[in-house]
Amino acid sequence: MKNREVELLAIGGGPANLALAVALEELGSTDLAASSLVVERSQTIQWQQGLLMPWAKSQVSFLKDVVTLRDPRSRFSFLNYLHTVGRLDDFVNLGSSTPHRIEISGYLRWVANSLSKVRLELGRTCTSIEPRRDERGTLIGWVAGFDDGTSVSSRYLVIGAGRDPYVPPVFAGLSADRVIHSTLYRSRVAGLSRELAGQVAVVGSAESAAEMFQALQEDLPNCDLVWLMRSIGLKKYDTNKFVNELFYPSFVDEFFAARPEARAQILAEMHRTNYSGVAAGLLDSLYCDLYLDRLTSRNRKRVVTMAEVTAATEQGGQAVLELTDRRTGAVSEQRFELVCLGTGFVREPPALIRKLATSLGLDQVAVSRQYRLILDEPSPAACYLQGVNEATHGIADSLLSVLAPRAADITQDILSHRRQAIDDHHSAAGRFEPEIHR
Repeated sequence: MKNREVELLAIGGGPANLALAVALEELGSTDLAASSLVVERSQTIQWQQGLLMPWAKSQVSFLKDVVTLRDPRSRFSFLNYLHTVGRLDDFVNLGSSTPHRIEISGYLRWVANSLSKVRLELGRTCTSIEPRRDERGTLIGWVAGFDDGTSVSSRYLVIGAGRDPYVPPVFAGLSADRVIHSTLYRSRVAGLSRELAGQVAVVGSAESAAEMFQALQEDLPNCDLVWLMRSIGLKKYDTNKFVNELFYPSFVDEFFAARPEARAQILAEMHRTNYSGVAAGLLDSLYCDLYLDRLTSRNRKRVVTMAEVTAATEQGGQAVLELTDRRTGAVSEQRFELVCLGTGFVREPPALIRKLATSLGLDQVAVSRQYRLILDEPSPAACYLQGVNEATHGIADSLLSVLAPRAADITQDILSHRRQAIDDHHSAAGRFEPEIHR
C-alpha cells in the first residue's frame, strides 16, 4: 500500500519515542495505542550506535530508563529487563548505577520487542513531512514521506529523531572517505583494514572525541593518532550532586516559567554538565595511555591543544589540514589518512522540523510546556517535538533524565486534545441541527 493512515505517527525509534510508546500502552486508550506507529530508519534498535564500544558507559542512573520515574512498578523498567534476561544479580554486584552503553542498548531493544499494542517498523527513513489540509484549508494532520516512495498520514505527529550531526564547513572540501563523524564511527571503522598506517586526526575536545581517540588505539593499532582541539586542554564534566538537581524532571516546570535572561544564565552555567567535557574515568584512562606511550618511547599519540583547523583539502588520497596555532598565529600543514570528527550536533532544530515549520508558515519553532508545536491556526491535529527543546525546557531535554515524565506529558496532552476535538465537533454539529417544531 503506497499510503496508509494511522492516528499517531512517531518518527525515530530511540529512547524518547520508545518511552512514548510505553506511555501510550500504559496511559493511553487502547484504540489510540493500537493506531500508533513508531518508525526507525535503522534496521535494529541501538542506542548511540556510532559509539557503541563495549567499554563505553552511560553517565546517568539506570533509574532514568523509559518508565521508572513515571511508574517504578511498570513491567518496562530496566530492573525488570535485567530480571527477565537473568542478569539482575550480576548487575547489583557490579556496584554501579551507570550501566554500560551496550546494556542500555540491549534494554531499549527489549522494550521495543515487548510492545504489544503500538507498532514499530524498522528500516523506515522519513524524508519529508507536509501538512495535510481539508477542502476548506483547515490543518487536519500530517503526511510523512519515506525513502521507499510510501507515505503515512496521521492526525498526531511526534518527532523524536535526534539532532543533525555537525560537520564544520571547513571540512566540506574532503570526500566522505576521509571524514568520519562520531555518529558513524563504529560502522565506518569496521570497514577499514586494521593494518592501516599513517596519521589519523581526531578533532574536538568533548566526550565523543575522547571515546574515538580511545577506540582508535585498538581499532587502528598501526596508526599515529593526533588529537586536535581548539581549547587549552581536556576538562571533565561537572557532575556534582547540587548541579544534578537541575536535571530533575520537576525542574522542567521551573525552567519553563523562568524569564528568557534567566534561562540563558542557567544554560550557560550548566554547559559543562553535558557539553565540552569528558567523563572523569575516561580522562584518567586517556592520560595513563598517553603517559605510557611516552614512557615506552613509542610516541604514537599526540594531543595538540589550541589548534584551529583553518583549511582542509584532499591531495594524493590524503586529507591535508591547515592548522593555525591560536597562541602564536603560526600556520602549518599536516597530512592524515583519516579525520574523525567529535564535533557534536547542530544546535538548531533538525532539517526535518525546519522544513515542516516553513511549510506551516511559522516564523519560529516553539513548543508549549507539553511539547506541542505552537501553530498559528486552530487545528484538530497536533505535532510534538522531543529532544530539541533545550532553550525552553532545559538542558536535560536531549538526555535520558526526563524520558518517562515527558512521555507522560505528551500522552496526556494528546488525550486531552482528542477529547477537546470531539467536544468541538459535537458543538459544531449541534449548531447546524434543524429546528424541531412541536
